[in-house]
Amino acid sequence: MVKVLLLFLLLMAGIVVGPMIAGHQGYVLIQTDNWNIETSVTGLAIILILALVVLFAIEWILRRLFRTGARTRGWFLGRKRNRARKQTSQALLKLAEGDYQQVEKLMSKNADHAEQPVVNYLLAAEAAQQRGDEIRANQHLERAAELADGDQIPVEITRVRLQLARNENHAARHGVDKLLEVTPRHPEVLRLAEQAYVRTGAWSSLLDILPSMQKAQVADDAHRDALQQQAWIGLMDQARADQGSDGLKAWWQNQSRKTRQQPALQVAMAEHLIECDDHDTAQTIILDGLKRQYDERLVMLMPRLKTGNPEQLEKALRQQIKTQGDRPLLWSTLGQLLMKHGEWQEASIAFRAALKQRPDAFDYAWLADVLDRLHQPEEAAQMRREGLLLTLQNNPPQ
Repeated sequence: MVKVLLLFLLLMAGIVVGPMIAGHQGYVLIQTDNWNIETSVTGLAIILILALVVLFAIEWILRRLFRTGARTRGWFLGRKRNRARKQTSQALLKLAEGDYQQVEKLMSKNADHAEQPVVNYLLAAEAAQQRGDEIRANQHLERAAELADGDQIPVEITRVRLQLARNENHAARHGVDKLLEVTPRHPEVLRLAEQAYVRTGAWSSLLDILPSMQKAQVADDAHRDALQQQAWIGLMDQARADQGSDGLKAWWQNQSRKTRQQPALQVAMAEHLIECDDHDTAQTIILDGLKRQYDERLVMLMPRLKTGNPEQLEKALRQQIKTQGDRPLLWSTLGQLLMKHGEWQEASIAFRAALKQRPDAFDYAWLADVLDRLHQPEEAAQMRREGLLLTLQNNPPQ
């Protein structure tokens, strides 16, 4: 606009001033080696003005040409973006339908022009993996890694997820270890780490991420407690496999007092020791656990013990009966221990006390065996009938 105004002012000046100097136009000489150009001052001014007009015209034409090219490119790019947007929307609908072949096709086509091309390629990779096409999945994943630049976390999370789907568990564990160094409280990384550690038996690593899982609110308390117990039992299995009963006991002693006082771990440790034929150490753990807290799981392990000091178990059971009350499990367990030692009369009293509180087919059978030893066949037959009737009631024939 300014240039047009300037040109207009020059033309007006020429129209006004030109006639005034018509008789005094002056003389201009431009001399070169081979040429002599002669003109008046007015002619030179007109030539300059015309030259400016030509330059302005050329500039306008070039600007229009370049603007038209940019508009054309913008039109093509906008068309591809719109197409990519529509294909992404269609792919999400196909994802809900479970049509992974169409999901991969729509997500990857024109993905470079999508609003979030990395997301498109990652979803295409997962869709290809769902179809079992690992080659295509890897191609989409690598393209996503190229476009992600500095933010590689979504790409690596998808990579680990694909590795777990292929049962490449050790590779997935390596991947989550690297992710946890960068983002230790990412919920999805913690979920994937849980899967990788459980599959590879990395029990110590699983215990290490449980506090982060709690802070990130990954899973509920019951699930985390179950994971913790699974990890502890896994570590027990490893210690027993490496060094047997001695290694298992050494591992147990190296744990903190708080860990050793958890009833669930005491039960697991006692079971492992019984399987290793170390009944004395198992008995010690069971009795120490019952002194601190009553737990039926510890009581149920007592009949499996084969120790040279059964009196301690009987004494502990009678003490539990005094403190916990007449619990049928305590009386039944006491009766089983007394049977092993041939104390038939005391065993019959214990089984009767248990049956008085609740009928149980096993207690009926054990009491019948005790009554046979006490030479009471009629009552023993009656107890067997009661036990059989109870079994039929609980398990009616089909």
